[in-house]
Amino acid sequence: MGIQEPVWHQVSAIIAKTRDSLNSSQVVTLDNTQNLEIFADPMFGQVIYNLVDYALRHGKSVTHICFSFESGEDGGVLIMADNGVGIADEDKHKIFQKGFGKNTGLGLLLIQEILTFSHITIKDTGKVGMGARFEIYIPVGRWRNTRMRKPELSG
Repeated sequence: MGIQEPVWHQVSAIIAKTRDSLNSSQVVTLDNTQNLEIFADPMFGQVIYNLVDYALRHGKSVTHICFSFESGEDGGVLIMADNGVGIADEDKHKIFQKGFGKNTGLGLLLIQEILTFSHITIKDTGKVGMGARFEIYIPVGRWRNTRMRKPELSG
């Protein structure tokens, strides 16, 4: 982690692989990221996996998980939102700390570590009773929409 050079990750492929590998058949996973790619640590797929796993373990009443993306002048925001119980305000600053939580206490810490290597940040902006909402802030130049790229010419 953090030793290898960043690579481009096709976000929809990671979401599909995560959905298939976790026991989430009772949960609808919506992917509105379209052709988004993110330039990040090779372990970026673990970020998506751990976020979905966290929602399934701790969201209690989760029936929907939605991934979306918003672009802006300062970069982009990958959003993962669920309709579970949400995270209490007093816990929001603790969830990324080692040992916090009911399982190993490492899942969200690992997410933050992986993202830090790529100069990407994360925070929860959800509301208790309305679900968790993780916003992953991606700097300019570290994301792209492959549909917008010009095709490469072969010679």
